[in-house]
Amino acid sequence: MKIMGIDYGDARTGVAISDLLCTLVGSATVVPSRNTEKAIADIVRLAQENQVGEIVVGLPKNMDGTEGVRAELCREFADKLRAATGLSVSMWDERRTTVEAHNILSQHNYHGKKRKDTVDAVAASLILEGYLAYKKRNG
Repeated sequence: MKIMGIDYGDARTGVAISDLLCTLVGSATVVPSRNTEKAIADIVRLAQENQVGEIVVGLPKNMDGTEGVRAELCREFADKLRAATGLSVSMWDERRTTVEAHNILSQHNYHGKKRKDTVDAVAASLILEGYLAYKKRNG
């Protein structure tokens, strides 16, 4: 069973998928998300094509651990994914993943449109990596 990581955004949503053993991030992409229903449909299709059995959605918490409006939007998106896929959908603290994604892309000389198109996929990969490491440590 593969696990899918999601970095939900207003314009673009990053999607990362683990390998079959759930030890590594196997692939990552971005789907447009200005139209939520279309984004959900795209993610459902990717989940089916890749035999995903579980989804983890990044939860953007404030640095003090509180949740704001963006976190509520992510929870609503996760609920829609749960209803559309019938899969288990968990939330994962995504603090600093976008900052880390930008740092990674800077180190590899990704700039401008190339960076904009890639940062959400990298952030989704980081969310998924964190979740996979947690599952490995905690069974």
